[in-house]
Formats: sequence, C-alpha cells, structure tokens
Amino acid sequence: MLYIHSVNAGYIASWGPPSVSPQAAVFARAVVGQAAPGGRERAKNLLWAAGKLAGYGIGLGLEPVPEVLLHPSVIERFTAHAPGLTGVTRRTLRTNLRFLARAVVPALAPADAALPRERSKAPYTRAEIAGFLALAAAQPTAGRQMRAAGLVCLGAGAGLAGADLRGVRGTDITRRSGGVVVDVRGRRPRAVPVLTRYHDVLLASAACAGDKPVTGGRDPARRNVTTPLIASLAGGAGLPRLEVPRLRVTWLADVAGQLGLATFMRAAGITCSQRLGDIIATLEVAGEATAVQLLG
Repeated sequence: MLYIHSVNAGYIASWGPPSVSPQAAVFARAVVGQAAPGGRERAKNLLWAAGKLAGYGIGLGLEPVPEVLLHPSVIERFTAHAPGLTGVTRRTLRTNLRFLARAVVPALAPADAALPRERSKAPYTRAEIAGFLALAAAQPTAGRQMRAAGLVCLGAGAGLAGADLRGVRGTDITRRSGGVVVDVRGRRPRAVPVLTRYHDVLLASAACAGDKPVTGGRDPARRNVTTPLIASLAGGAGLPRLEVPRLRVTWLADVAGQLGLATFMRAAGITCSQRLGDIIATLEVAGEATAVQLLG
C-alpha cells in the first residue's frame, strides 16, 4: 500500500502535459495530491479534470486556489458551459470535480442530505383481486355492485387512477380492435386496452352506467367520489385495504410480466428506466389493434 501511494505521489508531482498551462498544472497537482486518490488511473482522471477546470477558471480571471475553483457554482458553470465537451465528458468531469471538492474543501461541498424515496406499492395478488370482486358482488344493490366492480376493473384491468378513473363513463368502454378498450378523457387522453380477465365484469358495469361515470358521482372532478366505494370493499376476511394506487401497480406488474420487461432489462443489463424513457421517446407508438394484442 505504501508503495502504491509513493508511486501515485511521484506521478502526481511530475504531471504537466503540454495541453495544460503551468499555472493550471500547479493547481491540479496540489488538489489531487491532497485528495490522495487510490491508483494511477484514478489520479490521472482527477488531474485531467482539475487541469481543465483551472484552465477554464484562469481564462475567466479567477484565482487558481481550491476555495475559488472548487466552489460548487464554479464547477457547475464549468461543466455546463465550457466549450468543446460532450455530454458524457461533462458528467464525468462534474463527478470527479465534486469528489475533489469534498476531499479538499469539504466546507464548500457538504455531504448530500439523504432524501426519502417513495418505493412502489406491492401489487395485489390474483386471490386478493378476486376477493375484492366478490365483495363488490355482495353489495346490497345492483347499482352499487356495478360501481364497485367497475372501480376494481378500471384500476387493476386498465391501470387507471385519480381523475382518469373518476372521469370514465360507461360509453367510454367499448368492445373493439379484438378486445375491450377504455377511452380516457382529461389531460392525457388515450385508449387503454383492458386485460382479458376483466372484460365481462367491466362491460357489465359500463352497461349499467350508460353515459354516467362508472364509479358513480355527478362531478368526476371531486376527489372523494370513490371514497364510499373503497369503504364498501373494506373488511373482507384476510383482505388488505383497498387502495386505488395499488390497483394501478397491479396492472403495471401484470402488463410488464406479459411484455417480458424483467427478462429484457436483465438481458440488457439495465436497472434504471431513465435511459429506457429516452429511447422510447424516439420510437413509434403502435396502433390500437397492436396495443390490444400486447396489453390486453
């Protein structure tokens, strides 16, 4: 270990490529030596980042000292506006320079506070969904039976929640394109194929609702429209609490399973969906009949 550190120290002390001015090289050697990176390759990357930053800052008339050049605002300005850098290079430079700032001037770069991250709710099991539908069928009136069943089917069978769910009228649910499709109104109008096992119950609910909202109420904009229905489906033996967001997660999990999404992401070595979103934005959306085949 001592040998590795001495080799790094010698490499850092002698670093000074022709592309970097002597003043910028002095700054880079000083801050990287203080950070004491482990390994020559790591030291090389940090020296290059610090040298690029120093050259940029000196050109702007900034004093080449850590308290100035490693200030978060200077790092952000450099990585965002320095000319001739690709997006990947900018992100790499920012990561390395933030590392140097934390090591050399920690007062300027305090550790990031841990922020809570909301995890996805667990999907309901098939048995739990069957239990909710059984409770819906046990409601005291036919109208209430159909509204309760419609709530479960729109959530678990089409992934609708919130205003999208409350705004669905019976006439928005039709059998077409080889399946059953819900026409969603509101801010994101779209046609959503319904999973096959919910077809019959949802069509019966739609017929009962006619041109009125499937889940009841006169004003779909009211957020408490579905509250009485959810309360009526509570209390089943062994059943968890009914939550509309969990119904949507259940649909998402079912569709992801049908599409083989987990297998695809494993094969692609992807654990985060951000890049998938960027890629999907460039692809053409299939027509309704294809969507019914894939998602229904």
